[in-house]
Parts: sequence; structure tokens; C-alpha cells
Amino acid sequence: MKAGNMSRKRLAERMKTSRSQISRLLGPNDGNVTIATLQRAARMVGRTLRLELI
Repeated sequence: MKAGNMSRKRLAERMKTSRSQISRLLGPNDGNVTIATLQRAARMVGRTLRLELI
């Protein structure tokens, strides 16, 4: 988000969700986020999500 100069508000608009949802997504204390939501957020900032179980 920093590299793209994207605010939480702008990310929420692009994901068609609320700013409070974005705050929960980015908050370090909330682990209740789906993989699908993480994939959408990654796409909005020009990244891909890679999940690896070792």
C-alpha cells in the first residue's frame, strides 16, 4: 500500500467493502480473515498471495 500510495479508504473502495473491514484485515490482533479476502486485498495492491504449508 505504501509503494502505491494507497490509503485504507481507497483500498476499501476498490474492494467494495468498509474501512473498518480493512482495519480488521490489516490489524495484527485479528486472525479471523479468509484466504479469499487476503487474495482480493493482494490483487488490489498489485500483488499475489502465496500460501505455503511446510
